[in-house]
Amino acid sequence: MRPSIIVKAGLTLLLSGATFVFAQTAKEDMKKAGQDVKEAGKSTGDAGKQTGKATAKTAKKAGKKVKHGTNKAASKVEEKTRDKQ
Repeated sequence: MRPSIIVKAGLTLLLSGATFVFAQTAKEDMKKAGQDVKEAGKSTGDAGKQTGKATAKTAKKAGKKVKHGTNKAASKVEEKTRDKQ
């Protein structure tokens, strides 16, 4: 007995419907992956910004300490030089 045309048509519709459902799922997965990448990029940018600010703050603080130390040393040298004249 050969399958009737109704059975063939029903089977075709069933398989094509399943393909459509999987295609929608793949599309949604790709969209979600794109959103995740976008959020990861934002997080990376924020972390870089915070690191840059911390580095600048540390450099400024270190610069002030070096300046203070240099001025202190120069004052001591000046005092010793003045005493010997």
